[in-house]
Amino acid sequence: MSFKFRFNLKPFIIFLIIFIVEIIIAKFVNDSFVRPYGGDILVVILMYYFVKTFVQTKPLYIVTGVVLFAWFVETGQYFNLVEVLNMQNNKVMRTVIGSSFSWGDIVCYTVGGAICYFIDRKQGDKDNAEAKLQ
Repeated sequence: MSFKFRFNLKPFIIFLIIFIVEIIIAKFVNDSFVRPYGGDILVVILMYYFVKTFVQTKPLYIVTGVVLFAWFVETGQYFNLVEVLNMQNNKVMRTVIGSSFSWGDIVCYTVGGAICYFIDRKQGDKDNAEAKLQ
């Protein structure tokens, strides 16, 4: 497994766009589909592009790390991590860590990771085809 640290502008711009979309969803969308499911899918994509901004490696490695991290946070919710850390009155930590476990969230995180992988895989195929033409 090889990786390099460097700053890449393209994934950073994608990260910023998704971050703005997440803020809009959090502030203005109060439904039973987009906010709970779309937001959870997007948060994994957001984290993926944030990591991709600074780490150059195979997309599968980044996807795996981000999805495992999301699953870990969700597992923390199952075990009431916010209360265990005595941060139940801290609104920021309750938002970041969360307070209720959901198998649906696990599925959404996995879907978000799959989306990232297939987008990057297709982009890699396109980049390889263009390189062969040159």
